Amino acid sequence: MMFEILLPDEEDARRFGARFGLCLRPGMTVLLEGPVGAGKSHLARAAIRAMAGAEIDVPSPTFTLVQTYETRAGEIWHSDLYRLSDIGEVEELGLAGAIGQDILLIEWPDRLGVYTPSDAIRVTLSYEGEGRRLVVSGPEDFLACLGGPA
Repeated sequence: MMFEILLPDEEDARRFGARFGLCLRPGMTVLLEGPVGAGKSHLARAAIRAMAGAEIDVPSPTFTLVQTYETRAGEIWHSDLYRLSDIGEVEELGLAGAIGQDILLIEWPDRLGVYTPSDAIRVTLSYEGEGRRLVVSGPEDFLACLGGPA
């Protein structure tokens, strides 16, 4: 099942990211795909703030690779795997153990390799004019929470 939406500007993207975050539950892994600058971190930040509080600082995990947050819904792991050079680093970072337990938001998920969960939620972002097009695929109940399959 798929859900597709056009987000014409940054504020629409923030609102959708907040709605997205409120649909997440422990054990869910979100694979955020798209070119550099497409809005992967922006979407993740809005989702995390919706769950942890709007005032929380949510830096990009580009250099730390992983940031974790405690929320009412459970622990969130926000990862940027762009700089990973070896599949073994997924285990070293603790991501392998968190998959299926906590909420994971993973940018550049192609580096997960064998650790990629088969039931992961996939979010593909692409440029469309000044905005972004998001295509989300995943479990039917999650897509229904977002507003229904396309």
